[in-house]
Amino acid sequence: MVTKAPNFDLALTHLRNHQNMAAYNQFTNIAESIKKTDSIKAALSYVLAAECKIRQKKDAENEISEAGKLYFDFAKKENNYSVKNAYLCAAKCFLRAGKYDDAKAAFEKSKTLKRNTTVEDLRPVIIIDDSKSIILKIENYLEKLGYKNTHSFSTGKDAIDGCKKLLKADPIILLDMGLPDINGDIVANNLLSEKPDVQIIVITADEKSTKRVKDTISEGVLAFIQKPFTIKELKDALNIAESEHSISKK
Repeated sequence: MVTKAPNFDLALTHLRNHQNMAAYNQFTNIAESIKKTDSIKAALSYVLAAECKIRQKKDAENEISEAGKLYFDFAKKENNYSVKNAYLCAAKCFLRAGKYDDAKAAFEKSKTLKRNTTVEDLRPVIIIDDSKSIILKIENYLEKLGYKNTHSFSTGKDAIDGCKKLLKADPIILLDMGLPDINGDIVANNLLSEKPDVQIIVITADEKSTKRVKDTISEGVLAFIQKPFTIKELKDALNIAESEHSISKK
């Protein structure tokens, strides 16, 4: 009898459809099968498996702890600034599992890693917003943060067409929800279907609790910033994008 290999996309489909047991089995099988070869994806699979159990009001300490161990071991082997976020992920997992000493150890390790002062090649940033003043504000902030390669679009259609030509460069996309022709959630879904790992940061006046923002975030958006925003909020979101991109390229 042939056993089907675990399928991450199928597991996510089960999760979205609230088929929690089916999703849990897929995620745990994925985690077990790849934890020696792809510890970051295995850790994420354990986190998602934990979410399946939490939805059923079951204890998920074991799955969360396993995720924490994988994040911690990955960061320990690399031992450079690009994996700082892995230590922080480990700390969050351990804290959630009630393992306070392990959480503290992971957090302390993250503090020892410092960014290299040499100039880094920052990726292109795409701004999608129908307000010229917002685009100028973001471009000004980005320049101060060292991002020189920026592109902007004021309609959803232009953004989709333009972004698809730039996806190979692994851009960071700053996306407004309220565009004049196509809503931001549709733009996000279109780009994520084209490149599932594209990094999208939603910058919008919408509340995070609104349905279209929640639905867009659940599809795989990286971060959320509410207007009006500060340069620090933008910097924090970009740091998350850069850290996760560094980890994914290891």
